Amino acid sequence: MRYRELMKEENDDTRERYELALERIRSIQTEDSVKEPYRDYFKTVAAFIDKVALYLNLVEEDSLGKLTLEELAEKNHDLYEDILPDNYEESYANPTYIVKQFGKIGKLLGYLYAEIRGMIVYAAEGRLFPITIYSELFIEVYNYFEEEDEYTYKDVKRAIYDFNMDYCSDIIDYRTRELLDEDLSFAADIIESWDLTDLRYLYQFGEYIGENEIKIASFLNSLPEEEIKAMAFTYTDGYRRGFMAAKIDLSRKRTVNIRYNIGFERMVKYAIHNFAQMGLKPVIYRTAVDSINRKQHLRIGYHSSGPNYQYDYDHRFDIGLYMDKAFHDRRLQAYKAAFENYKDKAALYAGPALIQVFGEKNFAPKAKEEVIKLDKRQQKLSIAFQRDSNMVYYQYIKGDETSFTIIAYPITEIGDKFEEIFRETVRVNTLDNDTYKGIQQVIIDCLDKGEYVRVKGSGRNHTDLSVMLYELKNPEKETIFENCTADVNIPVGEVFTSPKLTGTNGTLHVSRIFLNGLEYTDLSITFKDGMITDYSCGNFKSEEENKRYMKENILYNQDTLPIGEFAIGTNTTAYVMAGKYGIWDKLPILIAEKTGPHFAVGDTCYKMSEELDLFNPDGKKIVAKDNEVSILRKSEIEKAYFNCHTDITIPYDELAEITVVEKSGKETVIIKDGRFVLAGTEKLNEAFM
Repeated sequence: MRYRELMKEENDDTRERYELALERIRSIQTEDSVKEPYRDYFKTVAAFIDKVALYLNLVEEDSLGKLTLEELAEKNHDLYEDILPDNYEESYANPTYIVKQFGKIGKLLGYLYAEIRGMIVYAAEGRLFPITIYSELFIEVYNYFEEEDEYTYKDVKRAIYDFNMDYCSDIIDYRTRELLDEDLSFAADIIESWDLTDLRYLYQFGEYIGENEIKIASFLNSLPEEEIKAMAFTYTDGYRRGFMAAKIDLSRKRTVNIRYNIGFERMVKYAIHNFAQMGLKPVIYRTAVDSINRKQHLRIGYHSSGPNYQYDYDHRFDIGLYMDKAFHDRRLQAYKAAFENYKDKAALYAGPALIQVFGEKNFAPKAKEEVIKLDKRQQKLSIAFQRDSNMVYYQYIKGDETSFTIIAYPITEIGDKFEEIFRETVRVNTLDNDTYKGIQQVIIDCLDKGEYVRVKGSGRNHTDLSVMLYELKNPEKETIFENCTADVNIPVGEVFTSPKLTGTNGTLHVSRIFLNGLEYTDLSITFKDGMITDYSCGNFKSEEENKRYMKENILYNQDTLPIGEFAIGTNTTAYVMAGKYGIWDKLPILIAEKTGPHFAVGDTCYKMSEELDLFNPDGKKIVAKDNEVSILRKSEIEKAYFNCHTDITIPYDELAEITVVEKSGKETVIIKDGRFVLAGTEKLNEAFM
């Protein structure tokens, strides 16, 4: 396997440093040179590193694949045991616990332990370099504590800061390479080489393997081959058709990024073969585990459902421990250099193909005072990095030369009716495109006549919004809304546009919603001329904490965002499925956005590909791609994009009306009291019967 051979070559340069560091760490476990209360921390972390080293030995000796399923499960549990929910309250990885034990310096030690826990996946991948550098950092910090009262908080923090400045380039270079280099085929090699009916393969990835991963892999193994092939075809053909719809030449590309949840390998294996027939090789990288590359608590890359959501949430801003202007500049410089290093491969990258999952237990995070947070200065630096790094990304990976696709399936944690829900989801994912295409065109024809759209909630939903529409110059050849069928965005079922900001006013409200894995109750956002002017939710007792929660996770620390998208979902079948099984709170946004009107805050759907001509099936050109903010890309590009896009859906049962208002004052109702009433859309109501 090419990946293992590549790692053996790259590890040669680090082997001596690694062995010296490991020898020192093993001696720490028997020393008493650090006083309590810190001694137990260093012995515990040293023992963990030693445990990882033994795991690495199995990987390098190619012995991991020879263990029994029971032995692999035991080792996996042992590596992740410390942060499992039952143990997390008294774990050194828990900011609340470690700060209680050690005071202010506990934040530094908690950060260090969280970074070191990333060694599990480095060991699984057989990568000595990251294990070595984090081991050396641990030894350096330990040395300060050996000096008794001679060290200071600033000394330890400086060691962490210098480490990240020194190794920033190496860490970012490898992460960028993972995105683009098909030779880093660790995950692909497992998928291609293992007999996937042998569930021991799950433990080769190094991720936490829980019931979700085991049960979904077992379930997929129970399905006939033809069903698995059909699932893979829906996914990969949607990707292909996305390129066709945008008139982008896929034959010029060579790699596709597959992102998925562990357990779906049987489907992914067929997908890899389908992509190969398109001339594409997979690049499959895992979710980042280091603070330099993580994006808050979000999981971007392949991953398992994880050992503990609260752990991820607690460490979402660990970069705040060392982020300043100098580090920001260094990080951006490293990002630019990495893309320049791999520019030839970047030109061949076709874009991501995502398999999302839903059904996890609802997660409402605990707000902890002890976690590392970004101060106002760091928030601005974080925003600047997202903006500037995105400009670099799109310099090398052109938005109008790439595409994507997304599809979603439930996991077994969704409940006892998992198999029924899974099959219903497959049905939702494969609804007839032509049927929806025709009905959605009727809706678009109505919307294209409007000056604005009025959206009002009913009952406990107090949404009251006027959404201004783009003014068509040539209605015979142009259209405002895109007719979205099941290609890049599976399942079928929405029409969407980039609304005008000026004149878009009012309040968006949802009683309960899950966005990017986080729960919100009584979410309310107020808009003035399309920009957020106020926001609140009911998650916490403190209004200050509610606003912080929304600013961090919806506004991504920005002071305001525009409405980037207004859409009307038409997939009533998905809506009824959610009600039938009581899984409203489980639906991923990919499906939820098709079950009512939705509004995205942040960038438009056409970010960095505004100049690419797109046409609806009726031949009309889609012209509403920009708004008053995104159009700044032509003069002040640094002000045009926010690098986020969060869809917020109002379900049909909280909807009083969607009405199109023309300049003449004529009003046409599309949805009334949660049902489609526009002539030509009645078929959408059949799912409710």
